[in-house]
Amino acid sequence: MATYTVEKSFDLPRSISPNVISMAKMFGLGTGPDSSIQVLQRKEITIESGQVVYLTGASGAGKSVLLQELQLQFADAVDLNEYELSEGVPIVDCFADGLEDSFLWLGMAGLSDAYVMLRTAAQLSDGQRYRLKLALAMANKPKAIFIDEFCATLDRVAAAVIAHNVRRYADQYGTTFVLATSHDDLIEDLQPDVVVVIHLGSAWDVMYPGRLKG
Repeated sequence: MATYTVEKSFDLPRSISPNVISMAKMFGLGTGPDSSIQVLQRKEITIESGQVVYLTGASGAGKSVLLQELQLQFADAVDLNEYELSEGVPIVDCFADGLEDSFLWLGMAGLSDAYVMLRTAAQLSDGQRYRLKLALAMANKPKAIFIDEFCATLDRVAAAVIAHNVRRYADQYGTTFVLATSHDDLIEDLQPDVVVVIHLGSAWDVMYPGRLKG
C-alpha cells in the first residue's frame, strides 16, 4: 500500500491580463501571487498493488493531468499511449512466449479473430492497435499500467469486455491499473477499488468503494 500526494498548478505569464483574471474567477481557478493557476488541489490518494483506479470527470477537468502526476510517482509503470508497436510483424508473432501465450494475451484484449492475428500492426484499425498495445503490456506483467482515454475509441460492448478482463488480470497478476475516462458505463465491469472524480475547477474527490455487489 502506498499513499501519493498530488497537487498541480500551471504558471501564467508574468503579466496577467484582466481577461485572464476574470476567466479564472468565473471557473473557480485561483490566481495567486506567484502567477499560477491551480489545476488540482492538494490531496492524497492511497493505492495498493493490484488495484484498479478509475479516474473520471468531464472533458477538460484534469483527468490526464492527474494520470500523469500519479505516473511520475510510480516505478515500473507502462503508459499504454506511448507503447511502441512493431509495424511490419504479424501480431501473432509479437509475443515472446509462443503461440499459446499469444492467443491468451490477444484474447484478453479482444483480438481473438484469426484473420486479425495474421495482420501486421500497420494493417490494424486504431481500435485494434489500441487493443494490441494492451495485449503486449499485459504480456510483460508490469507493476502498473496507465491508460488515458480508456476504451474511448471502442464500441461499448468491446469496452465492457476489456474492462472485465482488466479486472481479472489485476486480480491474477497484481498489476495496478490507473485508467482515465469520461465514460461512466464501465464501473460495473471494472469493479474499481479506487474511484476519483475530477471536477471542473481544481477540486477532486477520492472514494474507496470496494467491490460492487452483483
